[in-house]
Amino acid sequence: MRKIKAQLFISLDGVVEEPGEWHFPYYNDEMGVAVNSTLGQADTLLLGRRTYDSFAGAWPEREAAGGPDAPFAKSLGDARKYVVSRSPLSFTWRQSFQLEGEFTEAVTALKNDPAATSDSPIWVSGSVSVVRRLLAAGLLDELHLLVHPIVLGHGNRLFEEAERPVPLELVSSETFTTGVLNLFYAPAPAPADAGYEEARNHL
Repeated sequence: MRKIKAQLFISLDGVVEEPGEWHFPYYNDEMGVAVNSTLGQADTLLLGRRTYDSFAGAWPEREAAGGPDAPFAKSLGDARKYVVSRSPLSFTWRQSFQLEGEFTEAVTALKNDPAATSDSPIWVSGSVSVVRRLLAAGLLDELHLLVHPIVLGHGNRLFEEAERPVPLELVSSETFTTGVLNLFYAPAPAPADAGYEEARNHL
């Protein structure tokens, strides 16, 4: 079974909306390596429609322009891109497909696709609504957060009110020279019941 991993740029107060408006001052060589070693190596992407439209409106032109970001643009173009949408879609960017059927069943089938040519992770970039649904369904294997040291005070946040908690385990962490935290989380068992009586033993 292939794993599904999600990568998001996020502010200190949890905002993930329009990162292009606030995260570029923090984009240095360290972040470039982090993105290229994850999203840049993906052969399969799972994207929400809005994120896909943003990508499709920029990366094919960047690939054709042949600039310094053309190799990254080509890798995105070559990856198989599955788009989550309730409305019928048509595509002009190569290797683009609509995820068909009920979300949980379709994602599970994608993870278990016998025709997959590799067992490398399926990556989600941005696509906040997709990440939330994957977390709720227990289908996300890793959450990669690039936490920027800025408080925006407004905007769409990654975590909303939910029916139940989603415990996570910190797998690895790194601090960039810009102050960005490069954090990898994986699902974790629910924590044991505890209250002040247990906590006070550590005071």
